[in-house]
Amino acid sequence: MPRSQFDQELNKMHVDLDRMCHLVVLAIENCVTAFKEQDYELALDIIHGDKQINDVERSIEAKCLSLILKQQPVASDLRDVSTALKVVTDLERIGDQSADIAELILEMKEMDSFLMIGHIQDMAKIATKMVKESLDAFHQHDLNHALEVKKMDIKMDELFDQVKEDIIQMIKESNDKGDLTINFLMIAKYFERIGDHVVNICEWIEFNQTGKLNNTRLI
Repeated sequence: MPRSQFDQELNKMHVDLDRMCHLVVLAIENCVTAFKEQDYELALDIIHGDKQINDVERSIEAKCLSLILKQQPVASDLRDVSTALKVVTDLERIGDQSADIAELILEMKEMDSFLMIGHIQDMAKIATKMVKESLDAFHQHDLNHALEVKKMDIKMDELFDQVKEDIIQMIKESNDKGDLTINFLMIAKYFERIGDHVVNICEWIEFNQTGKLNNTRLI
């Protein structure tokens, strides 16, 4: 494959990647809105939109594998393609977890239930911020920014521990909200997992820039 054609195919892959990033950011933002406003129609939209995210992921994977097979990329190109393959996996999982949160929102019919565990709202805000900023760092090839985003996960883990304490207190005060407390715990866990996937994206940004992953040189 001529270099010019390789660059064109690489650009097409990045266009798809930009689209997937947009869809995932929209899904996590809609999750926060649906949870806060108990918007069940929006929750359904999130669930239905997950298929679109999955379709774009498959398109990106096909383009990446084609680039690797048709031309042996130089180290920097190989890092670029390999990073895209890894990042889309974490993006797809963030999309899945947004859909999982949406399904739980559909089960929460009690008015103002989102107010009962305030720390979940804080987790949602940090999750949204982490996703947006990690993708900014990815597009701008900004390693320092990625390393700063990774640090946000410490606060996310702290908030998850606080949510668990909130739930214990809720159970002590009322034992008739068993299903609701389980849903709260699951929603918090999904937001915590979104934070973990963002950390993975940041580590792949580091690989893209340095060829190292967790201080081990791969390429």
